[in-house]
Amino acid sequence: QVSKIWGSRERIVVGLTGGPEGRTLIRRAARLAEKGAGGEVLAVYISRSDGLSSGSPKELAVQRTLVEDVGGTFHHVVGDDIPASLLDFARGVNATQIVLGVSRRKSWQYIFGPGVGATVARESGPDLDVHLITHAEAGKGRGLPVPRTARLGRVRIIWGWLVGVLGPALLTFFLTSLSPEVGLANDMLLFLALTVAAALLGGLLPSLASAVVGSLLLNWFFTPPVHTLTIADPENIVAIVIFVAVAVSVASVVDLAARRTQQAARLRAESEILSFLAGSVLRGETSLEALLERVRETFGMESVALLERESDVAPWTCAGSVGPRSAECPEDADVDMPVGDHMALALTGRVLPAEDRRVLAAFAAQAAVVLDRRRLQEEADQARTLAEGNRIRTALLAAVSHDLRTPLAGIKAAVSSLRSDDVQWSEQDRAELLEAIEEGADRLDHVVGNLLDMSRLQTGTVTPIIREIDLDEVVPMALGGVPENSVELDIPETLPMVLVDKGLLERVVANLVENAVKYSPQDKPVLVSASALGNRVELRVVDRGPGVPDEGKERIFAPFQRYGDAPRGAGVGLGLAVARGFTEAVGGTLDAEDTPGGGLTMVVTLRVAEERAVRPAPATTAMT
Repeated sequence: QVSKIWGSRERIVVGLTGGPEGRTLIRRAARLAEKGAGGEVLAVYISRSDGLSSGSPKELAVQRTLVEDVGGTFHHVVGDDIPASLLDFARGVNATQIVLGVSRRKSWQYIFGPGVGATVARESGPDLDVHLITHAEAGKGRGLPVPRTARLGRVRIIWGWLVGVLGPALLTFFLTSLSPEVGLANDMLLFLALTVAAALLGGLLPSLASAVVGSLLLNWFFTPPVHTLTIADPENIVAIVIFVAVAVSVASVVDLAARRTQQAARLRAESEILSFLAGSVLRGETSLEALLERVRETFGMESVALLERESDVAPWTCAGSVGPRSAECPEDADVDMPVGDHMALALTGRVLPAEDRRVLAAFAAQAAVVLDRRRLQEEADQARTLAEGNRIRTALLAAVSHDLRTPLAGIKAAVSSLRSDDVQWSEQDRAELLEAIEEGADRLDHVVGNLLDMSRLQTGTVTPIIREIDLDEVVPMALGGVPENSVELDIPETLPMVLVDKGLLERVVANLVENAVKYSPQDKPVLVSASALGNRVELRVVDRGPGVPDEGKERIFAPFQRYGDAPRGAGVGLGLAVARGFTEAVGGTLDAEDTPGGGLTMVVTLRVAEERAVRPAPATTAMT
């Protein structure tokens, strides 16, 4: 519970009653705001929770327009205790000054207690300056002040009055019909019990009424001489006086306890809400929409929107909202809570009591924090994407500087040699130079192909054409670029057909086999095998090379990564990245596993075509 004011600039609250003096107060508050650079005016009208209001709707509309003309904001809150509600509102919006008009009550009306201005000035504390402004309506009279009662509910108050007024009459009837009499002391205790019951049910006023009615009935029916208001025995006079004093004291204590209980329950609820709110926001568990939904549920609103604008004259835009028909600007909302200079939380559904605005202010501040955090996260994601792009471009330049220049240099040297007139080349030398040119061109074509494939994957332009394919038709075609006797095939003809893009799968197998051949010893060929497992087919490319530790098995699939001591001219490190991208594009997975006995196994998992079981082995036909 925050009860102190911390000031960053002058924020002036104007208390309006709906009377014509409100115009004078608004203009005076505007002049005070002008004296303090950057001051802000907040006009507030407080109405009773039962809907009764002494303010003129027409006059309030005029005053709202006047407030907006001077650059301020108009607020409507609910509160049965006007001074407390006004102070709650002022502390909730972090105000520094309060402007009130001198009371319009006549002199005799002060017997009902001090006016709103005097009460606010007494309870404002050292952090709030209270200005009482004279006006033309001062002392001309107004309605009786609303009594300060505990909010016990309409049903409880009715029962309190019934017990306080009808209870003594029923008790008197019951006691007068008894014979013999129970005694005056016992009668007083019984009437006192009714007073306490009335205080517990209805608060202070029903209990006071019970004390007055009970004392009169005690005097008339049970104090000699009976049936008169005269008391013959002085001791009975003292007893009646003590009864009234005790009844009033007990009623006051019970009413105060009820108030304190209600305040404690409210503060506990507020603390639980704020604790949950702060914890969830600090842990980053709450999105903006979830927080606004929490506001809507907490205050029972129809819709909640977080509005913002770039400047004082710019139009409002909605940063986030929940519920139907959310407000498009603070003026359209039933409740608006400013957050800084250019942001506001707008709620529609009902007008909130003044004390609820403290919790609403906390929600509004946290909503602004969540919005800022979301935008910072978006900026961080964009920065991370840019950084990843820069890293890829840097790696590309580093790789291209070697892997493209090396074959280009070989091609240029071979071509220059062939064109040279100084040396007479034999047919064998010419064939070797032409073979070097062809190998260099193939390496360039392979590097450029991988770069183009990676670009297609990153831009999302890979569009696979999924068909039913036999692996024994695709895998052999992917081995055209590897040396002879470097690969062994084990693809059973009984395998079910798989759903893939034939061209993409061929490229995947070619990249995996080429990578395996690079790292596998020459005397140990790479094994390419396949097997069916339920509704999937696994294609394995097994090498007997040095293998990869567990912590590096995912890193080798990143673009421009070559694990360990890659052979010279091993490419730019895109082969496995392209292979995984194409595999995922056709709905499969590609993972790396250790080969038993040493080496690395690439496992490609593909989907089996629907309604296609494992094909039986071809039957043998006997010749007759």
